[in-house]
Amino acid sequence: MRRLALLVAVSLLAGCTSDNDTGTPGGSSGAPSEGPGSTIEQPALPSGVPVAPDSRRVDLTVPRFSHPTEVTNPLFPVSEQHSVVFVGHVDDKPFRTEVTLLPGTRLVDWGDQRIETLVSQYTAYLGGRIQEVAYDLYAQADDGSVWYFGEDVADIEHGDIVTKEGTWLAGKDGPAQMIMPADPSVGDVFRTENIPGVAFEQVTVKSVDRRLAGPLGPITGLVGQELHEDGTTELKQFAAGYGEFFTGDRGDVEALALAVPTDASERPLPAGLQRLYVDARHVVRSGATPALGRRLAADWFAVPRDDTPRLMVPAVTRAVTAVRRARRQVIARQAAVDLALRALDLQLRYREPVDVDRDRVSLWCDQLVLDAQRHDAAGVSSDVFTLYYLRDRVQASLGAASATDYNHQLGILQEAAGDHDLPRAAGAARSLRAAMGG
Repeated sequence: MRRLALLVAVSLLAGCTSDNDTGTPGGSSGAPSEGPGSTIEQPALPSGVPVAPDSRRVDLTVPRFSHPTEVTNPLFPVSEQHSVVFVGHVDDKPFRTEVTLLPGTRLVDWGDQRIETLVSQYTAYLGGRIQEVAYDLYAQADDGSVWYFGEDVADIEHGDIVTKEGTWLAGKDGPAQMIMPADPSVGDVFRTENIPGVAFEQVTVKSVDRRLAGPLGPITGLVGQELHEDGTTELKQFAAGYGEFFTGDRGDVEALALAVPTDASERPLPAGLQRLYVDARHVVRSGATPALGRRLAADWFAVPRDDTPRLMVPAVTRAVTAVRRARRQVIARQAAVDLALRALDLQLRYREPVDVDRDRVSLWCDQLVLDAQRHDAAGVSSDVFTLYYLRDRVQASLGAASATDYNHQLGILQEAAGDHDLPRAAGAARSLRAAMGG
């Protein structure tokens, strides 16, 4: 069963990153819209959903897309946000998200327009394990509004894809949807997702000049109320230079911690931050000692707080404390994986995102070896998924030999995970780590 899930993931990713493949699994065919200037046919909603009247909506007309990948909208600058990290908690578990702009684009047919869209990868980790991956498609219209053209989403539990619900594609399953107006005003209404039964969200703008606490200081943002198909609502914030900034729903929180290049620093990588990552990796591979624990604390103390995004400070502090307080080596090594990931997140401000992603690949190879050593077959399968999705971020930066080696070792990992051959999986992870220079 697990091997089937891994093979399904291969085909999904191949379809998602194609430049001209416009198919998507599942869903019902959406009625095609006409050309620019025509009214967008609206999908039928179940009765009782308290949607706003059409008179308040700003997303009812098909726009023209002449330069769709040149996104200049400051409230959704997807073409300029190369790497974003969110933190929070869901179901009382730590929640962490990486959002990465991929180097390729994808063509989507909507009505009589063939539109080139940007591809953004959303990867969510719950309790330290990969939970969801989505490939989101965006383009900017000539009027400056940004539109959402679909997502290929997979929910993952215990190393298996458990559902593809929420996957849709504009022009096939329904219309494209506005993700941000060009110049939003209080009272404006737009549907960021508009495929009832698959994905539905309607945003009402409540404020456009709210003062928000940004990663490194005060910023100005938009506050909206998001309506779901079941009638529930949640708070959503968008900020200039960041895009989607905060989501809160009945105690669950997803908040942007940092984004580059918006939060990129001109300073060199702090020596303490580099040491923090190196020492955390040493714990992951060899275990903790009292001396290493003290060194981790000193490393973190040496990182300038005035140059550290505010939401990352408590997250890293907790991770350092978890390593130092662990009473068993297996717990210390696992806590050190989280600490090393947090250190890499912070390094995004000073390094090229793709270089950070290559280090993430190496670290997840360490995680797989650790899971194999403790006979955690589900954990190993989960790690294989993580390494598979990370490949999309780094493959363009790899030489031919390294790219071939990555693919080869990944194939071995898939087969070994499916067979529960954990020693073989660990060997392939070590080989992949070596190929990445880790």
